[in-house]
Amino acid sequence: MIDRLAALDPAAHVPHALHAGDRIWPQTNCWTDLWIEIVAALGHEPAAVLGFTVMQDYEGDQATFFKVPSEDVEQLWGLRLLELSIYDRFETHVAEQVARGRLVLAEVDGHFLPDTLGVSYRATHPKTTIGITRIDPVARRLEYFHNEGFFALDGADYDGLFADPADPSRLPPYVEFVKIPAEPPAVDLPRAAVALLARHLARRPAANPLRAWARDFERHAADLATRPPEWFHTYAFALPRQFGANFELLAAHLDWLGSVGEGGLEPMAQAARELADGAKVLQFKLARAMARGRFDGLVPLIETLAEAWDRCVPPLARRFETPRDRIAA
Repeated sequence: MIDRLAALDPAAHVPHALHAGDRIWPQTNCWTDLWIEIVAALGHEPAAVLGFTVMQDYEGDQATFFKVPSEDVEQLWGLRLLELSIYDRFETHVAEQVARGRLVLAEVDGHFLPDTLGVSYRATHPKTTIGITRIDPVARRLEYFHNEGFFALDGADYDGLFADPADPSRLPPYVEFVKIPAEPPAVDLPRAAVALLARHLARRPAANPLRAWARDFERHAADLATRPPEWFHTYAFALPRQFGANFELLAAHLDWLGSVGEGGLEPMAQAARELADGAKVLQFKLARAMARGRFDGLVPLIETLAEAWDRCVPPLARRFETPRDRIAA
């Protein structure tokens, strides 16, 4: 499977359909977007691994930052994620692992990623995760997955990404690597995906997370009123975008299950899409609220999202209380 990654061309890469421009949320978060593209590039269907989205909760100050579980990609496709100890130069470790046919996932400074032009490139210093497939220390060139695409960087950007910290007390970057099997395990993918969905549903929130957010929004609004208008982007990423993008991916997962034989999921998939779409509307209205300093009318919108959650997650829990094998028949 590693040969598929070696053959990738940044100039010719086409993002997976889950990142199509006509989706409600073409980008989700750096970790989940990264795994969607990695799984697709290896020849697998990323929609199969998205059952974990049913676990998203409200954490008091943010929606759960939903992440593809490493154990799920290992169970479905044999992709084993391990931590990489950085005791020498970051560049040296990346080169060693890539030469061994591994994919390196590293938290880096978005300041040096040219694919973020107009957002953070040469402007700010956000932490983000990339998946490195190829490195050439002599040419100072790197090829990597990031967000919904596959890119290359070189020259000064390469130097900035791999610069050794001047202060020896600074922590090294957090880095992982993916061991990719020569062949994926012999897994009945639909059956395994249903079992994972059932497992994640058993860990779903005990109460409606959107309704919990609605109860807290007055407190959030009081804080937002003291912030500059650009603070909208920070808050929106942590709440409406995370909820909306998460549930659009859940809808895609349910659509995929339907395509492989698991019928009757259309109402739950539609409710998930309504939640995703409503979160986008809420984000637009929140931007206007920040500009004018008035936040009235937003709680009813969040309540609408809560109603969609009620029509999605509890019915799924009733449907998949225990793993079943009907889909494999």
